[in-house]
Amino acid sequence: MKVSSDIKPISYLKAHAADILNQINETHRPLIITQNGEPRAVLQDPDSYDRMRNAIGILKLISQGEEDIKHGRTKAQEKVFKNIGVIEGTLLFIQT
Repeated sequence: MKVSSDIKPISYLKAHAADILNQINETHRPLIITQNGEPRAVLQDPDSYDRMRNAIGILKLISQGEEDIKHGRTKAQEKVFKNIGVIEGTLLFIQT
């Protein structure tokens, strides 16, 4: 993968919008758009964007879990399973 081929000026975007959309949807590689030589935007296909958002969400959950562990905010597995109605791998139906 050659990143330099994935960087284009805004004038290229204006002249080749349809081609660019085809490219990013076929290659699943984002395209960096520059303005006055500076990166200003990233174009990405929807599937890659969704996968990235999901990955970020999972990383946030892991980070929050690590912070909870660091600060002693934990519970024993048995207590959690009992609270949600699971005993030895069996889900209990609890009426409230």
